[in-house]
Amino acid sequence: MKLTEYAHGGGCGCKISPSVLNSILKDLRPIVDENLLVGFDQADDAAVYQIDEDTAIVATTDFFTPIVDDPFVFGKIAATNALSDVYAMGATPLFALSVLGMPIDKLSTETISSVLKGGRAVCADVGIPIAGGHSIDTPEPIYGLVVIGKIDPRKIKRNTGARPGDSVILSKPIGVGVLSAALKKGLLTDAGYEEMITLTTQLNSAGASLGKMPDVHAMTDVTGFGLLGHLKELVVGSNVSAEISLSAIPISPTAVEFCREGVVTGASARNWASCIGHVNHFDDIDAFSLDLLTDPQTSGGLLITCSPSIELEVLGILKNDGFADAKRIGHITSSGNQIKVIK
Repeated sequence: MKLTEYAHGGGCGCKISPSVLNSILKDLRPIVDENLLVGFDQADDAAVYQIDEDTAIVATTDFFTPIVDDPFVFGKIAATNALSDVYAMGATPLFALSVLGMPIDKLSTETISSVLKGGRAVCADVGIPIAGGHSIDTPEPIYGLVVIGKIDPRKIKRNTGARPGDSVILSKPIGVGVLSAALKKGLLTDAGYEEMITLTTQLNSAGASLGKMPDVHAMTDVTGFGLLGHLKELVVGSNVSAEISLSAIPISPTAVEFCREGVVTGASARNWASCIGHVNHFDDIDAFSLDLLTDPQTSGGLLITCSPSIELEVLGILKNDGFADAKRIGHITSSGNQIKVIK
């Protein structure tokens, strides 16, 4: 059997839906601690705990079921995705721990070891060790990382800092969920597969550089809730609204073609249901475009808001770091917690 055949979903598409997650967490009150600068109540990418005036610890965990059949590549994608949460806070990773669940009666030890080697290769690329971890026997393959990083507490990039007038920038094309669905159906060509792997293994390490820029006001990464879902969290958390242009959004051309043929994920409808109340203008947008805007991304790009005066500088940093498709996709407007989508 293929690795993906052991999993009911794949990548960040298997995340619990935002509405269900909110229901689960609604009665859980955050523990008050003056040193906890960012906790789960803020729906941000990672927790941040202040140690002293100049240092805060950033901690996150991210894991999921296979999105590809190659165990080494699965490990690389999962590790890249987990590291992204630290970069999205503007922080620098220090070390990681492995989170591993495998059906040991079905997968060989060589296959499982290859998953771990993929994760280790990514961490080696960014110069951090995997210091340990935890493993259990599970019906479905699961792998990811706990990542610990550090940051100057005065330079944290939350998903709640967007300001009216800010430019909105997206670093990577969307459409990974559609590519993954096509792969599972046996429809993805070799070129499409390479495109998917390139997107999902590209590190968002530019976030550490953007974190040092005062005029970068908010940052998050686009993962399982799709572009609209994560933009909704940003506008609600920042108490602003946003206008984005469909024609400006970088989208995988391969994913566009598959989406036109009806190859989409079930998570798209789930994500739309969770953000529909915050999208106040969606005239003349094709149904397949809506599927792409809510497509769950695995190891997706950075969603950034910044002062217009440094927009070109931010885009330059991203492009120099290999994000050739990075674009300004819209701007932040006044309060209202709404998203306006135009052509």
